[in-house]
Amino acid sequence: MVTMSTNRGESHLPKKKSASNFEKDLQELENLVEKMEGGELNLEESLAHFERGIALTRSCQKALSEAEQKIQILLSEDGSKKLQPFSSDENPDDNKK
Repeated sequence: MVTMSTNRGESHLPKKKSASNFEKDLQELENLVEKMEGGELNLEESLAHFERGIALTRSCQKALSEAEQKIQILLSEDGSKKLQPFSSDENPDDNKK
């Protein structure tokens, strides 16, 4: 669960580490796809790469969902710029209208 503090002037922006993890995961996923498309992997290697790719895809989707949720909070209907806590453990499909 991720919550954001609203007191003592603390930053409400995500830490750079999260963005760099997303970029790192996306780059690794792209590299795995290139290797798999190359057709030179045996079945065991292909399955291992596919499994890792699924984990990376889920990680990237989660990061994008959290970013979208933060943007929606910032652009709330009432115009308030105050951030509200949210849970990143929720299923992103449950929040879509």
